Amino acid sequence: MYHPHIHCIVTGGGLTQKNTWQSSRKKFFLPVKVLSRKFRGKFLSFLKQAGLPFDSSLHRSEWVVYCKPPFKNASKVIEYLGRYTHRVAISNHRILALKDGKVTFSWRDYRDSKKKTMTITATEFIRRFMLHILPSGFRKIRHYGFLASRNKSKKISLCRNLTRTKFKAVICATVAERLQKLFGMDFDLCPCCGIGHMVRGSPHFNTIA
Repeated sequence: MYHPHIHCIVTGGGLTQKNTWQSSRKKFFLPVKVLSRKFRGKFLSFLKQAGLPFDSSLHRSEWVVYCKPPFKNASKVIEYLGRYTHRVAISNHRILALKDGKVTFSWRDYRDSKKKTMTITATEFIRRFMLHILPSGFRKIRHYGFLASRNKSKKISLCRNLTRTKFKAVICATVAERLQKLFGMDFDLCPCCGIGHMVRGSPHFNTIA
């Protein structure tokens, strides 16, 4: 059941070594089968370089690399990433019961898209939860290419000029206003009454106005 994997967002083009823009085709990015085999070759090559043992049959089996169309806009990118980067392994509302050293929680079976429940020992629950904690030295999010930290502002500005992309900076007074501008939602609205607004008061708690 161990399922290590990564999610990648790849731009539909990039900068060449001569700092010109090379765009991908409008209705085509990469052939998935070729991408799968390329990933398999690179992955196994790095395992070999690291001196880690693996079954030779991995060279012959098909690896799955899924590639889907781009996002509609920037807010959709943030919404997608947020589901993986800013949440814990399981949310509280999915934990249904804790009794006699066993935990019952809800989960979605993607084979039939139905919501189901599962009961396992507390020890097994903790083990599965710990699998979602990154080892020391690992980072949850990494940026590459012109999005890498080094010269990022300069590179992005160059990309905008080369692609003639108009950019209007969003200037908001608060983080809440910026989020509302992006998602069209009032994040300060009280989740209980749906009327009052949360206002920061003491460093230890928020108040409702």
